Amino acid sequence: MQAGARAAVEIKFKVGDKAVYPAQGVAEVVRIEEKDIAGTRQRFYVLRVLNTKNQIMVPVSNAVAVGLRQVVGEDEIEEIFDILRERTVAFDNQTWNRRYRGFMDKIKTGSIYDVAEVLRDLYRLKTDKQLSFGERKMLEAARTLIVREIAIARGQTEEQVQAQIEAIFVSN
Repeated sequence: MQAGARAAVEIKFKVGDKAVYPAQGVAEVVRIEEKDIAGTRQRFYVLRVLNTKNQIMVPVSNAVAVGLRQVVGEDEIEEIFDILRERTVAFDNQTWNRRYRGFMDKIKTGSIYDVAEVLRDLYRLKTDKQLSFGERKMLEAARTLIVREIAIARGQTEEQVQAQIEAIFVSN
């Protein structure tokens, strides 16, 4: 879903639901609370990022705008795997820090498709040259975001999903 299409849809979460927060990954809605902010009563989703103790408060009215979304379904997972299989990745001779900024911008969108492109591109780049420290960390972050979300969506372990993704890169 493109950002423009996403803005028209209001997403409702309830306590216990899983949601994806950009660049943080899958989180659980632990509660919904109301607070007075500048004299206005607002409702907030309180999210606990899985595998961390981080909590994030997102205004319910602003959830779509910040990129909060539902966990992917099977159709989206197949699209992600298609993106990972793509071989037509061309890198111009950008400096590593310019590439890094571009990749970081993609991760921050919250789109799993953008994160899949970052994973694919960094994985392919890694076969041609040594990644910078920042790029290695970003490769790991992108892999973790995708693996964790697919594992939750499919009810699989992260190790199973990791093996499926590695198989795509090895066979490709």
